[in-house]
Amino acid sequence: MDRLRRDAEAIWSAAIGAVAPERLVAGHAAALREAVAAAERIVVVGGGKAAAGLAAGVEAALGPNVLAAHDVTGLVSVPKGCGRGLGRIEVRETRPAGVNLPTPAVVAATQEMLALVGGLGPRDLVLAVVTGGGSALIAAPRPGVSLEEKIATTRRLSEAGADIATLNAARRELSLVKGGGLARACGAGRLVALVLSDVISSDLAVIASGPCHDASAERGAWTTPRGCRVAHLVVGDNATAVEAAAGAAWSLGYEVAIDAAVDGEPVDDVGRRLVERGLERLDAAARDGRPRAVIAGGEAVVRVPADHGTGGRNQQTALAALAAARSGTGGWPAGLLVASVGTDGEDGPTDAAGGVIDAGVAGSIDGAALTVALARCDAYPPLAKTGGLIRTGPTGTNVADVRLVLARPS
Repeated sequence: MDRLRRDAEAIWSAAIGAVAPERLVAGHAAALREAVAAAERIVVVGGGKAAAGLAAGVEAALGPNVLAAHDVTGLVSVPKGCGRGLGRIEVRETRPAGVNLPTPAVVAATQEMLALVGGLGPRDLVLAVVTGGGSALIAAPRPGVSLEEKIATTRRLSEAGADIATLNAARRELSLVKGGGLARACGAGRLVALVLSDVISSDLAVIASGPCHDASAERGAWTTPRGCRVAHLVVGDNATAVEAAAGAAWSLGYEVAIDAAVDGEPVDDVGRRLVERGLERLDAAARDGRPRAVIAGGEAVVRVPADHGTGGRNQQTALAALAAARSGTGGWPAGLLVASVGTDGEDGPTDAAGGVIDAGVAGSIDGAALTVALARCDAYPPLAKTGGLIRTGPTGTNVADVRLVLARPS
């Protein structure tokens, strides 16, 4: 592995490590202990790709004495591969890895959560762990709407290029639990939602479709019709990962720029901008001999054709960057690397987290293969064949995507 690839791997690994849920919860241990001090029973519920880590962080932050004294119990819903054994809280794997859709097991788990929180009293406390991916892991369709109908609706929107806000708005309309439904079912006197945001704005209505959020709430604080006082605590977000990536790049000797994060931008625009920034940085590096890095966050949108192949938005971003370079300069320059990685380790229905383009990968993908792969959203095969896939496995966290550009003079 050459220097650029080693550096890139160290940088994206630092980004993912910085948003490890247990680490983030530990930073809020004092606030958690204060919240539970006056409670009788404590129930932990929720879901998402990082829900197991947040639940583990809750158990660690409260400690064995508090867990026993308050008879802490709970259930959280996670993808396959993200399960773990905890002392008090059940972590249930309810959907396959790489398939971001609710299943009957998700619905069954969600109904159990609703029953758990609904049976509590005014002196009890609910801690809800809410993370990216929760829309497909906390689901209970409204009466008269089947799970299949709900899935078909969101699939059609996604394939048409709908952004996450549009998808979640549709999910809320079809769900008993989204848009504050989980909180409205709660009989406890208090509910505190611990949120790990996969949305650039950290909009509580959008993250996991807002199971504890009400449209009238200010900063996530509101009181339900049953008298439950609801509060939200955002423990980490995309900026947390981006800043950690920038710090890692700086420590490796790069002069670092952080670009503004953007949600919902077409993937072709993202790829083009990454290459433009890379060529600027490469020119600057050639002039003074200092390597440059650009770090950015966000989540691109891909319009998927009916006859699509295999890939994900990060892999598609990598190929879009290669296409932009070829259309502008005719080739991929030595000393330039562009990567886009999903912090959750899942990029589309694949075993990859994203894609990376450097001179070696670029030189191994011919023009015809690139054109077909981009048109069919079939980025996985050419990247797999040329060493351009990023594979991390499920990371147990999720704060959207991190993109990086490295430029090192030859």
